[in-house]
Amino acid sequence: MKLTIASGKGGTGKTTVSTNLASYLSQNRDVILCDLDVEEPNSKLFLKTALKNEEIFNKMVPSWVSEDCTLCGECGKNCNFNAIIALPSEILVYPELCHSCYACSELCPTGSLPMKPQKIGVIREYETKKFIFIEGRLDLGQEMAVPLIGGTIKYAEEKFKDSFMIFDAPPGTSCPVIEASKDSDFVILITESTPFGLNDLVLAVETMRVLKKNFGVVINRHGIGDDRVEEYCKKENIPVISKIKNDKEVATLYSKGELVYPHIEHFKNSIKEIANFVEGIK
Repeated sequence: MKLTIASGKGGTGKTTVSTNLASYLSQNRDVILCDLDVEEPNSKLFLKTALKNEEIFNKMVPSWVSEDCTLCGECGKNCNFNAIIALPSEILVYPELCHSCYACSELCPTGSLPMKPQKIGVIREYETKKFIFIEGRLDLGQEMAVPLIGGTIKYAEEKFKDSFMIFDAPPGTSCPVIEASKDSDFVILITESTPFGLNDLVLAVETMRVLKKNFGVVINRHGIGDDRVEEYCKKENIPVISKIKNDKEVATLYSKGELVYPHIEHFKNSIKEIANFVEGIK
């Protein structure tokens, strides 16, 4: 099974739930936790890990071969992402905007734009005492997170296809979240009972419905704010899987980089609720 844990906004507790749920589930099954928030991965901060493998990740970008080029301009016309500008005297390529779709290369009549690899990040595999942890980490200055997210998922699927996979997704509702969620069997949306939490939850719900994903909600820091998140979920027939109580001690453990469920009973009960719900999904 592939489970994505996402959130409409940052700071709702997505990584807290991901790391604690992975550790809890690993007591009875093989679990792979993947940190797909490749621009700022932080799941590792809460785990005691040993590096097992590291691979450079490349995306393919076009490289202009001026000797063969007739400057016909077809490449610029065929690029939907403005990554290529065809000037009267040269072709300009902007790798940061390239989506590696190969359109310019395949449709060039003279083959003057061969695709070549460009390093954009790394994929690292770690061992913990209980489970395997994998993270993608984007290089500084790189703008395209989606290829590395897809590459990290592919790495996990090829090496651990029979394991229970948990994807700690980036926050928001844009392309990186879609990449982290599109092939998952179920998505858990983490939110908080505040106006900001509700606003971004609505956006996340709309995104999951466009993707035709099965999903449920976990309300973190329950007890702050108001009841509008619960009222919204009831109105929209969205299952509320668990409500994690607002507790300063949880924040204290988080600030120390520790897993929470071994120390706080009510938090452990919430993680158990989530685990039982997930394991009951068919």
